[in-house]
Amino acid sequence: MPRPTPSPQRPTPSQAPPVVVDPRWVAKAFVIIIVASLLCGYLSLCLLFYVGQWQIVLHPTRTISAQPPVPAAELLHFAPDDSAVPQLTGWWIPALSGTRYTNLTLLYLPSGEGSIANPESTATLATLHNLGINILAVDYRGYGQSALTPHPSQQVLTQDAESAWHYLHTSRSLPETTIIPYGVGVGASLAAQLAAAHPRTPALILQSPVNDLLETALRDDRTKLVPARLLFNQHFPLTTPLMTLTTPKLLLSTGTMPTAYQTAATPRLTVDFSGTSATLSSQPEYLPSIARLLDEIHAK
Repeated sequence: MPRPTPSPQRPTPSQAPPVVVDPRWVAKAFVIIIVASLLCGYLSLCLLFYVGQWQIVLHPTRTISAQPPVPAAELLHFAPDDSAVPQLTGWWIPALSGTRYTNLTLLYLPSGEGSIANPESTATLATLHNLGINILAVDYRGYGQSALTPHPSQQVLTQDAESAWHYLHTSRSLPETTIIPYGVGVGASLAAQLAAAHPRTPALILQSPVNDLLETALRDDRTKLVPARLLFNQHFPLTTPLMTLTTPKLLLSTGTMPTAYQTAATPRLTVDFSGTSATLSSQPEYLPSIARLLDEIHAK
């Protein structure tokens, strides 16, 4: 009888050696994770500053209704977007018939603080009306009753100033030689850029510009944790445009003389109202200074 063939025996697998983790590797990985987390957090902080830095230099208010500066003022909604919805709101203040400067128009660009319904702006507009000149005072997007925007910025305000100028020139058919930009605060930069973009602008009036917006930003506690000098982009330049702008200029100051005024190209007339706590428009020399500039335009 044949012998049964024995079944082959399976080899017993050898036991795998235990895995030993080097504690130095664990410590390195932990440090890398912590550093990466801190770096991501810091970059997020820088991004938040970059996106929200406009809040340091621009302070809009939304005024739904306000008393116009003079009874003759007309509330305008203009500058439609692609959907034909007006984006800007402003006051059109016509000159009284028979007054001296009825053929000229001031384009009033406010400071970026509040809106044109602020008491200081309304007082200035009422005083300017006494000159007998047409005035368009505009609220930028995000201000007053103008359209909402994700947030105001140098780019948005620059576009809005150009839109207001375009409205006067096209919708109201005003010649370029009759539109005078009048800028206050950051609006001074916008007014200067308008004059540079439209060489036939007859004159330029600037009031109390901000000397250096970066220095203003650096005084804010929110800038101490980020490289603000590298990230800041809300400059509203004024010194460089004024150095080469040959448009006749009236430069009004209420404190330390801005550097931009000192280096501005001629012709220029600088009037300093420092040393007083009253509003600039209430000063006795305020209207005569503007009238001298307008008379020069008439004399040409």
